[in-house]
Amino acid sequence: MQAISQVQNLNSYLIIRRSKPRFDKPVRLAVPVRCVYHSDSVPFPNGVGSSRVDWQSSCAILSSKVFSQDQDSGEKSNTSSASDHLAAAVNGHKTSLDLNLVPLDKKNKPQPPAKQPPQKPLTITDLSPAPKHGSQLRVAYQGVPGAYSEAAAGKAYPNCEAIPCDQFEVAFQAVELWIADRAVLPVENSLGGSIHRNYDLLLRHRLHIVGEVQLPVHHCLLALPGVRTEYLTRVISHPQALSQCENTITKLGLNVTREAVDDTAGAAEYIATNNLRDTAAIASARAAELYGLNVLADGIQDDSSNVTRFVMLARDPIIPRTDRPFKTSIVFAHEEGTSVLFKVLSAFAFRNISLTKIESRPHRNRPIRLVDDANVGTAKHFEYMFYVDFEASMAEVRAQNALAEVQEFTSFLRVLGSYPMDMTPWCPSS
Repeated sequence: MQAISQVQNLNSYLIIRRSKPRFDKPVRLAVPVRCVYHSDSVPFPNGVGSSRVDWQSSCAILSSKVFSQDQDSGEKSNTSSASDHLAAAVNGHKTSLDLNLVPLDKKNKPQPPAKQPPQKPLTITDLSPAPKHGSQLRVAYQGVPGAYSEAAAGKAYPNCEAIPCDQFEVAFQAVELWIADRAVLPVENSLGGSIHRNYDLLLRHRLHIVGEVQLPVHHCLLALPGVRTEYLTRVISHPQALSQCENTITKLGLNVTREAVDDTAGAAEYIATNNLRDTAAIASARAAELYGLNVLADGIQDDSSNVTRFVMLARDPIIPRTDRPFKTSIVFAHEEGTSVLFKVLSAFAFRNISLTKIESRPHRNRPIRLVDDANVGTAKHFEYMFYVDFEASMAEVRAQNALAEVQEFTSFLRVLGSYPMDMTPWCPSS
């Protein structure tokens, strides 16, 4: 059995590849198994995966029938081969977690292990996602107070402790180093499109997407008190904010240069700190209050329906569920380039799984693919990674089977997260 990634994360979602995928019909295991519970004090074999979260994820995946295996009527499977299939993971090589899968005899009587720790029943708390009140969470975001990412953190986790970071990379590291519990990351805007830098960071780091929020963005043109629009020679803001207000700035008749900075609120802070009277910033009204600036123009986004989608990141994934709408994000690549893209997409179409986003990014490890041609020399093609969001939970059989089929056509596949969709009511910013 082939693993589809070189790196294995212990809290990844597990599936089994089937040599001949059968459309959405659950397949019984060749050897019936049951999961024997380990208490928190009992370590796993290789010294890793000893946390309670590891066991919870593995047990929940087993109970949701993530594992599937073909069984021919005339074929007899031994215990070792079944265990090899059950040890595969979507995000890499065989897991080091010992799931203690105990085969059952023909009379359906379990074979007791030599030494079995005392069992403890699961509670609803064990299988529930992290609390949304955020009262005890530290959430990292890129920017300074007044940034839209800070507002998104407050929407995702009310009453949380928001931790500003000067770069997106720092927000990732804050979670990885246990300085923060979550990170909030903007990934796309309804006007400016995708934030490509953050898609690259999602692949570079091992954090998991555990939720999303969609925040209406209301831009304002800010300047120091007493400054009028005719005095302006420069407008600074985040590149996305500049692109979202390009048409409005032109309509205002401003003969200004556009200059990109790290974040919107940081632009307002920069003007206030350096007393720049010829420069304006595009930022939120809260940034104007925090840094003592005046609002020269309100609502300057080109479209009132301006929304930015943020994702929440954590060290461990949440357990996928089916009691509410879920979304799953994956990234994949293939050694033969884009020729298999149709086959991959058909795996979702045949199962009536809606795709909400497809994003391609250059493959940094293999930027160019060379194809020999005896007639004209060597053809050079760009290599791409494909990011896909689809509306299904990894707890659903159809999603598991879709990824099992996708695995057959790809050389790399990673599940970035399976998380609840943002279903909050939305209205255009006023």
